[in-house]
Amino acid sequence: MLGVGNTLKFNLFYRCFIFVWLAVKFISQIYLFHLRHRIWDQRTRIKWNSLLERQAKEYREKAVRLGGVLIKVGQFMSTRADFMPEVFIKELSGLVDKVPPMSFDYAKNLLEQEWGTELDTHLQSIETSSVASASIGEVYQAELHDGSSVAIKVQRYRVDDIFHMDFKALKLVFRVISLFTSFGKKADLNALYNELIQVMDKELDFEQELAYGAYFRDRYAENNSIHIPAYYERLCTKRVLVMEWIDGAKVTDFTYLNEHNISPELLAKRLFDFYLDQFMNHGYFHADPHAGNILVQQDGTISIIDFGMVSDVRKQDTLYFKKIIQGLIVNDYDTIIETMDEMNFILPNADRKKLKKMIRKTIEIYESGSFRNMDSQAMDQLKEDLRVFINEQPIQVSADYAYLGRAASIILGILVHLYPEIDIEKMAKPKIKQFFGGKNLTDSIYKEIVKDTAKPILSYPRAMLNWLENGEKDRQWEKEQQHTHLMHHFFLLLEGVNVLLIFAGFVAFAYFTFHSLPLIGGTILGIFLVSLALILRKHYKFIKLRK
Repeated sequence: MLGVGNTLKFNLFYRCFIFVWLAVKFISQIYLFHLRHRIWDQRTRIKWNSLLERQAKEYREKAVRLGGVLIKVGQFMSTRADFMPEVFIKELSGLVDKVPPMSFDYAKNLLEQEWGTELDTHLQSIETSSVASASIGEVYQAELHDGSSVAIKVQRYRVDDIFHMDFKALKLVFRVISLFTSFGKKADLNALYNELIQVMDKELDFEQELAYGAYFRDRYAENNSIHIPAYYERLCTKRVLVMEWIDGAKVTDFTYLNEHNISPELLAKRLFDFYLDQFMNHGYFHADPHAGNILVQQDGTISIIDFGMVSDVRKQDTLYFKKIIQGLIVNDYDTIIETMDEMNFILPNADRKKLKKMIRKTIEIYESGSFRNMDSQAMDQLKEDLRVFINEQPIQVSADYAYLGRAASIILGILVHLYPEIDIEKMAKPKIKQFFGGKNLTDSIYKEIVKDTAKPILSYPRAMLNWLENGEKDRQWEKEQQHTHLMHHFFLLLEGVNVLLIFAGFVAFAYFTFHSLPLIGGTILGIFLVSLALILRKHYKFIKLRK
């Protein structure tokens, strides 16, 4: 029988409560911290990082226990260095579908149910211990009667129900974020929510994953350095996938690479070519390229597994990319701004002149190679200018490119880890030339295209790279106007929480009244009502005092 904890795991109200409570708790803690710490010195930053680390650990523990969307969102956040703090990213970076394994008895029953026959009809043997345990599926190694070694992916118990409950809970969380945070006012959260749901919902359909696997196998059939596993379609269903077993290790397993004399530089180049082709040309791209999904075989062949998370680059997107690159080449910043507008990167009330000036300044620094000679004081000033600019301007990462940015950031991290001396410029030149149509299009501009397209990345000192990858904006709440704005939103947040509590109080009142204990229910409801009245009174005094 399921225990109380496991029973609650499948309860919509409980999951919604955990989602919303985590969001409200974290936002409240952040508001309170900024209210209490007006001066941001070294001691304050240490306390700030400690708070974020505690929050990240609590989130990770909840995600591992409840599974579902919490894990997927945690994975997504762990790669969003554009707005997530570094300490949060470090804590969640290991959250790659870490969930407790399920019972083999359940897997066996599901397989027999999906196949309509006993296991030994199709399988000669199967390992009872799973080789991978994910939020959506469990993977087992088995052998068919013809001797073929296969990986069998079985969908977890009621995972479809869990995810669709979490989709509703996530909607509430996005509502809280939109009401009580500055990020919610800058970003198009509805579009981001829809993008997340669309991609995660596809992961629940193994028949869709089968179709994606076939697509990539056909697309890269001529690429001898990349291997896409074959699927046994006759054994695949909506909840079961059977594919070729791949003997190998994670692409970042240096012990394995050394044992088989595999060059990390060569692997990095192959990965770069494989993913850049997906990112720059229209079609589907592998949206979950973490090291566990990229295996290397003994002969150095790279195998890509798990096509549950896939998104697409539209033909229009490739035109946007070309316009931005061309704008950078000829210093046409108006075209860059217009293209960013078309891509929904800039919200309507952004200061486009200021944005153009910042882009021009950054490009000039790139071209001059000033990053190499910049002292710490100049670096700090540039950091502060960028921080203020990002804080003030309504710029967003469009939801349409959320998974593309996530995949690109993961791959960049793997490439640098795999081969720190990677020469992006050298590898990018032929790809950029091909992207612009070869000789017919690039004869007149190719020299300018390759001049410094990738060199700025290589010219950053390591400290600058660390900062650019650090999503923490180090915002300082020093002005009285900011403090007033913060207090106002804090009161709104407390009032919102109390409204939720009052709703819970009504539920408690009805529950205890039904069990002939109206006094207890009335007391709980009364406490919440009085609490809301006190907060409203204090909020009113605060507003009146500052008129």
